[in-house]
Amino acid sequence: MDGLRERKKRQTRQRISDTAVALFVERGFEQVTIAEVAAAAEVSVNTVYNYFDAKEDLVLPPEEASPDRLAEIVRQRGPGESAAAAVLARLREEVRTRERRVGLSPGFGRVLEMMRAAPTLTARLEDLGRRMTEALAVVLAEETGTYRDDPLPRAVAWQLGGLHALIMSEIGGRTAAGDDPDAIADAVLNLLDVVESLLGDRVLNYAVRAEPPRQE
Repeated sequence: MDGLRERKKRQTRQRISDTAVALFVERGFEQVTIAEVAAAAEVSVNTVYNYFDAKEDLVLPPEEASPDRLAEIVRQRGPGESAAAAVLARLREEVRTRERRVGLSPGFGRVLEMMRAAPTLTARLEDLGRRMTEALAVVLAEETGTYRDDPLPRAVAWQLGGLHALIMSEIGGRTAAGDDPDAIADAVLNLLDVVESLLGDRVLNYAVRAEPPRQE
């Protein structure tokens, strides 16, 4: 169980982030300084930087926008589950539960508008997608025991990275258009079904985690 000190640190971090995003949405990402965020959150500038290494982290915190996202999903898959099945299952779960991570939380539309208007944030998102795919390719190569230059892990990683990018783009586009989160979720779940039906067996059955040996 977390102690009081850790809970207070989490609360402070969340307050800083919420305050910053509200200011960015109101005035624009590039028009707000870290000093203004600190003043509004009633903390020092040093405190902001203690919790967030860069201004962009206030909007895209590393724990929610990690380049290891897809790699971690695959690492955590269960016995008998392929890499593609794990990614599809996680995306469906996040959409059904309206997770903030996939942009289905209340008020995300205005946040998305703010992000799209900030070149540094859009550049970070593009770089994040590339790094997620690259990290996934490394994990797939390690887990399947392939040689360094084998193109198959990279090809599968790009398929799954493209799937993730497509889903995020669909959510973003529908959010920007003002669609209701429930309607967006239904449309995205349908899209996931369509994409899964289009993936070949070689992708869907790639990197299946072995079942543990039976105990005699």
